Amino acid sequence: MHAPAAPAPLMAFAGSPMDRADHIRADPAALGNLMNWRARVMNLDGLLPEFDDNGRLLWHTIADVAPDAELVFLGMMDDRAHFAPVPDQGGTGPAMPRAWQVMQLLQPEDLAIYGGARSLIDWHARHRFCANCGSPTKLVKGGWQRHCDNCGTDHFPRTDPVTIMLVEHDDKLLLGRQPRFPPRMYSALAGFVEPGETIEEAVAREIHEEAGVRVRDVRYIASQPWPFPSQLMIGCTSIADDPELTIDTTELEDARWFTRAELEEARAAGEHGTDLLYFPRPFAIAHHLVTWWLDK
Repeated sequence: MHAPAAPAPLMAFAGSPMDRADHIRADPAALGNLMNWRARVMNLDGLLPEFDDNGRLLWHTIADVAPDAELVFLGMMDDRAHFAPVPDQGGTGPAMPRAWQVMQLLQPEDLAIYGGARSLIDWHARHRFCANCGSPTKLVKGGWQRHCDNCGTDHFPRTDPVTIMLVEHDDKLLLGRQPRFPPRMYSALAGFVEPGETIEEAVAREIHEEAGVRVRDVRYIASQPWPFPSQLMIGCTSIADDPELTIDTTELEDARWFTRAELEEARAAGEHGTDLLYFPRPFAIAHHLVTWWLDK
């Protein structure tokens, strides 16, 4: 039996009001005409955004940007072109605490605009040289492509697919925790889709590798862009017939089955959680997946 259709909650980093305006990206003259006094450039400190007390992104003008700065065209909004500057360096590790603060303080639409911008500018900062011949590349198509004049290779921003999945057995859910998680925090298992496999195969492989559980009836539920550095989280659900766990401790510190009552209690407890569990945070797709399961 197929899982019922999921609702369409607004995920963190989704719902951007920006018109990506691909027809402008492909027209250098049209794009150049928009780089005027009306254009807006996102205020950034490296890869982190600057914003006001109301959680709104701060913007300045092109006149405030260094003449040699690389600017990525984010799109059109309020009849103005919007850009983001490429920083000197890209991200070098997991999201820092300030990034988690950004997720909680920015207004949803602004968070979505920032998330898309962050993925793009981080990619540019880390791909200034051609992977084919090693020569410098240049930003083209408004920043949605880089080109190598030496060998003619075009490079495009990448998005890496990651499956994140619920596993259900006997009205319980399997959740796991990584060593970096705060105490009592558990979440849905997740892993990158590898070359040559489907989403369904990736779900089954990752669950078996991390928890030793075989699953069936994999179904898609929802997705979330995740700009650290640039993933698409593909939320799924699955069924396990045998609940016995064999945990890969190189991947997980712990994994266990949670009853519906335990999850409901943790959800009701809010940000403080219970003695057993913190419910996944609202900005994570795991929160929406577990909520969907509890409410279906």
